[in-house]
Amino acid sequence: MSDTNKYLAELIGTFVLVFIGCGSAVIAGKEVGFLGISLAFGIAVLVMVYAIGPISGCHINPAITIAMLVNGKITSKDAGVYIICQCIGAIIAAVLLLVIMSGLPSYNIAVNGLGQNGYGEASPGGFPLMSGLIAEVILTFIFLMVIFGATSKAAPAGFAGIAIGLSLAIIHIVGIPVTGVSVNPARSLGPALLVGGTALAQLWLFIVAPIIGAVLAAVVWKYLFEASASPA
Repeated sequence: MSDTNKYLAELIGTFVLVFIGCGSAVIAGKEVGFLGISLAFGIAVLVMVYAIGPISGCHINPAITIAMLVNGKITSKDAGVYIICQCIGAIIAAVLLLVIMSGLPSYNIAVNGLGQNGYGEASPGGFPLMSGLIAEVILTFIFLMVIFGATSKAAPAGFAGIAIGLSLAIIHIVGIPVTGVSVNPARSLGPALLVGGTALAQLWLFIVAPIIGAVLAAVVWKYLFEASASPA
């Protein structure tokens, strides 16, 4: 598999995640509610695991790429380009969502947003900074533990996408009221850049917290569970 194919797959995969996930919130949020948005994010990841997993591994998330780098499952060169491509894909998705929504006379980006993440006054449930920080670290940790386990050599072949997609869905079911759920710096970056203001000012949390959660999971998996998950 060529490097260009891997990088393009990460760009497209992240585009799909942000366009479908954030799109479900912005375009159909009133109709589908938090549960529908949660399923949109989870199913988007599930289908992309099978679509581009054989090409790039389907990280589509800088936190996942960093965790894989920590565990020696990707080179530093690939990790850097993966993260750049993921961010580009997320930004393109946010731009196209804005183009679509701008065709609706009642849409106002300052009021309706683009599915951005937030805490405090920007939290869907009014949760403060500390709650958002703790939630994002824990939810990312859970997500990465599922990814490491589902993709381990001892796991049943062919089922990783289902476990990973469902885990992202349940994470959203719990976390949407707190921050809107990031667990993915690229997913937060795209909407925040276009919405600006509070979303951009709070973006740091949705870069730092997912990376902390992902690195913790990488270390826990590597030193406590990886040997047990290897075939005898």
